[in-house]
Amino acid sequence: MDVNAAVAAVAAIAGACTGVIAMLAFRWSERDQARPSRSSLHTEAGLPPGVDTVLSVLRSSAVVLDESDSVVKASSAAYALGLVRGGKLAVDPMLHMARDTRRDGEIRQVELDLPRRGTGRGEALAVSARVAPLGSRLVLLLVEDLTEARRIEAVRRDFVANVSHELKTPTGALSLLSEAVMDASDDPEAVTRFAGRMQIEATRLTNLVQELIDLSRVQNDDPLEDAEPVRVDELVAEAIDRSRHAASTKQITMAAGGAADLRVWGNRGQLAAALGNLVENAVNYSPARTRVGIAARPVAAPGGDLIEIAVTDQGIGISEKDRERVFERFYRVDPARSRATGGTGLGLAIVKHVAASHGGEVTMWSSEGQGSTFTLRLPEAGAGRDRTPTGPDEDAQRRFHHDVNDLDQSTEIPAPEVLP
Repeated sequence: MDVNAAVAAVAAIAGACTGVIAMLAFRWSERDQARPSRSSLHTEAGLPPGVDTVLSVLRSSAVVLDESDSVVKASSAAYALGLVRGGKLAVDPMLHMARDTRRDGEIRQVELDLPRRGTGRGEALAVSARVAPLGSRLVLLLVEDLTEARRIEAVRRDFVANVSHELKTPTGALSLLSEAVMDASDDPEAVTRFAGRMQIEATRLTNLVQELIDLSRVQNDDPLEDAEPVRVDELVAEAIDRSRHAASTKQITMAAGGAADLRVWGNRGQLAAALGNLVENAVNYSPARTRVGIAARPVAAPGGDLIEIAVTDQGIGISEKDRERVFERFYRVDPARSRATGGTGLGLAIVKHVAASHGGEVTMWSSEGQGSTFTLRLPEAGAGRDRTPTGPDEDAQRRFHHDVNDLDQSTEIPAPEVLP
């Protein structure tokens, strides 16, 4: 009996101790949760009022560092650019700038080239970093991505340089030929020869200026402001008539075919210029006594039906290394031949911009020794303009090339009637 009483007393004492310990642990936990952590102090009390909201709406990537170089605040763009990793600023030059600014309080700015994450191809991101003090302990880093701006600036510089070069060639030739005419004033035959050369250079200069104007217009204007349904067969007939004389000189047969009564929606003048450029290129770069074919057909595509207008030649084809660049401004596969034919190197660039501004695209298939096919793919009249065209596969373009080449010569379209 005495033993049982002793055991009960011991159990009661143990239960009371357990209760006291549990109560003390609960109160300690509450006190610890109420105590602000270092990170919460930085985030809530460390940032000046309203700064968090301002940083969230900035287009620049933003990073806030504390006195130990830990990241207190970073925007999602900063993580996307790879500026912040593991709670630390991962770009050493920016980290050194932040430390210098924290030490002397001066605002610093620098432009850097950063490796692009995950590419492994040496591509770089061009950024502008600006560091400024934020309060007494924090430093604010703002980073602006300049990659696209630099690319556009490089394109603009190349364009200006190319235009200067292209304009300099015919104007220089005209200057030299005019001096030659003056020196040969007593030789009528030489004067006639030099005057003929001057006409050729003047024509080349006129064509270059006109195509520069056309390119500027298709880049800046909305072609659908004055849009209308345009018959494809009329565009084909106009393009053929534009190159009829050059084709006749080289004994090149032009044949047209495909589906009839097709219509596209757009600016008639721009569409005619684009198709005319394709046909003119096909004639200029085709050997004598060959054939240039033009055919149109409707095709089903996601987002709306398309009209494909293909221009096929039987030339030497385009090498694989040149295929990605043929639509660049002033790029010529064969510079010597292009100058001999009066080409400016802007024709395909104009075609590309016209197709894109009409909600379509231009594609190319070529095989060395078999020729080339350039295909305008445009939304059918009534289809939506806001769509993303998907190009045909290699086999489909090859089959279309051979189908257009097999057009019967009797399908040649006569010259359009001139209305009074």
